[in-house]
Amino acid sequence: MSSTATPTALERGVFVDGAVRPVAPETLEITNPGTGELVGHATSADAGVVDEAVRSAHQALGEWSRRGYAERGAILHAGAEALLDHVEELIPGLVAEQGKTIREARIELRKAADTLEHYAGLAKEVRAAYVHGLDPGVDGRVLRKPLGVVAAIVPWNFPTTLLSNKLGPALVCGNTVVAKPADTTPFTTLRLAEILTEAGLPPGVLNVVTGTGPRAGEALITHPLTRKVAFTGSTPTGERVMALAAKGTKRVTLELGGSDPMIICDDADLKRAASAAAMGRFYNCGQACLAIKRVYVLASVADEVIEAIARKAAKLRVGIGTDENAQLGPMHSRRQREIMEDQIARTLQRGGEVLTRGGRPDDPRLANGWFHEPTVVVDPPHDSPMAQEEVFGPALPIWRVKDFDEAIRLANDSPFGLGSSVWTTNLDRAERAAAEIEAGYTWINSPTKVYDELPFGGIGASGYGKEHGSEALDYYTDQKSVVVKRAG
Repeated sequence: MSSTATPTALERGVFVDGAVRPVAPETLEITNPGTGELVGHATSADAGVVDEAVRSAHQALGEWSRRGYAERGAILHAGAEALLDHVEELIPGLVAEQGKTIREARIELRKAADTLEHYAGLAKEVRAAYVHGLDPGVDGRVLRKPLGVVAAIVPWNFPTTLLSNKLGPALVCGNTVVAKPADTTPFTTLRLAEILTEAGLPPGVLNVVTGTGPRAGEALITHPLTRKVAFTGSTPTGERVMALAAKGTKRVTLELGGSDPMIICDDADLKRAASAAAMGRFYNCGQACLAIKRVYVLASVADEVIEAIARKAAKLRVGIGTDENAQLGPMHSRRQREIMEDQIARTLQRGGEVLTRGGRPDDPRLANGWFHEPTVVVDPPHDSPMAQEEVFGPALPIWRVKDFDEAIRLANDSPFGLGSSVWTTNLDRAERAAAEIEAGYTWINSPTKVYDELPFGGIGASGYGKEHGSEALDYYTDQKSVVVKRAG
């Protein structure tokens, strides 16, 4: 890929104490995944820069945590409204650095604002517990207290929504945050911090450090003033985060990889199920932790469903994110594409049939980007890479299964446990799937939409802890017990 600079190339430093610093001598080069053009340079922060950001957040903690929940919620509400006002401004930058389509960028940014608004609304609903009559004349209370400085580390696939999942509950509960975006998608996060600060967030409450994981990320996790690490990313990196956070006994929430199964029964609405499978797999070029990555179809309807999914995949228009007609943008990097291509190749060496053309597109307009056409593989071995590893791109394996019992067994034959889906009109099957599939989320006859009202998190290799829902507040507060003995 070329990296020819354009007149609009950005130069941005870290965001600390309410302002963007000048870009440092040592920088990250950010290129457009769809064109290879240079987007700009951002500071590659070292431990010293991270220390400044964490100390700034720690300094701001006292005043911010003393404010009432309602006041913090009002400031977050203003920030959410400001973000909505700036969506159209932010779209081009997000498309340029991440690669996604204009439509997907707009959806992401609006969802990020919705999540902030959700937690702003919850601010007035936060309750503590009270226990009357522990002993004669003795009552008890349970208080919520903020943890302190939160490290929010997010990946490149959804830079703003995954950050908002952490910012919302962290800020409402009185914590301060140092965010570290992926080293390939820093610019939208830096601008988001500016927007929230301009909307009323006090300086230091949200700081952003840009840099690599081994350098900036590890310095942030291991900083003695960091009290909580909220991480979204791959399972191997999450395990590294856990190990680093052990020193100092920091709180950790991990939203890691997934290989979500979908079961399609013979009594399902097959047309809607096929649409949900295609949307759930190929949205954001298949680059999502929570995505349909394995499909199991009962044999009697398998041919019809497989044909429908393959037809939908083949119709997707691959293109550069700025193309209004594009439905499938590029993969984010050369490395991501090569990893997926290797998984497909190793799988096909052992078996399976490719129904769509797949591979790299031959359109010369896409030659400088990391594009890959949607790929559907039927009946690969159940112990192949596409069955057992997380496939992070536009490739979907589908299996024919003899009955619902086999579908459940194979759905659970994975180290991951993030999301899952079942399509059936049979209530008993639906209830069995909800109870027996080992995952943090199950959709029944529904596209894989995440709701802020419900807790979200995985099990097994998909991590632990919850984001979304009022349950997320528990992961950003300490509970303190207070016993009061009345006089007399």
